[in-house]
Amino acid sequence: MRSWKVLIGRSAVGVAALAIAALVLSQTAEGQKTKGKTRPATTKHLMSGICFPNCGSLGKLLKDGPADDKGWTTAARNAALLNELSYILMDDGRCPDKDWANAAKTLRGCSAKVAEAVAAKDLDAARGAFKKMTEACSACHKAHKS
Repeated sequence: MRSWKVLIGRSAVGVAALAIAALVLSQTAEGQKTKGKTRPATTKHLMSGICFPNCGSLGKLLKDGPADDKGWTTAARNAALLNELSYILMDDGRCPDKDWANAAKTLRGCSAKVAEAVAAKDLDAARGAFKKMTEACSACHKAHKS
């Protein structure tokens, strides 16, 4: 009888410990979605300051194609900054899960392909890579945007 009570007591402690661990980990992941561990920029800062302006500009340029060399240069800058963002989103403990990591990896690869296509002035290749990139971004936003 006594060993049964000890077992129940230990199980209750184990369940409580798991519940506390899950709570702490979920709060850590939530914090990482909103801010890095040591840097002041929040995810909202990164999205509004880097992602949205560069993605929007790049999308507009690729819709009809850049009109001149200045447009191609702007598209190259947009793609390069989106590529840099893929590294920032994984740095400083920001990455909370696999969805985030996969989207950042796709952002990195596809933005590099966009940059290569833009350098070659290959509009179709740039559009294709941009489409794949934005699909990955949408999947991450679906999982994390509140």
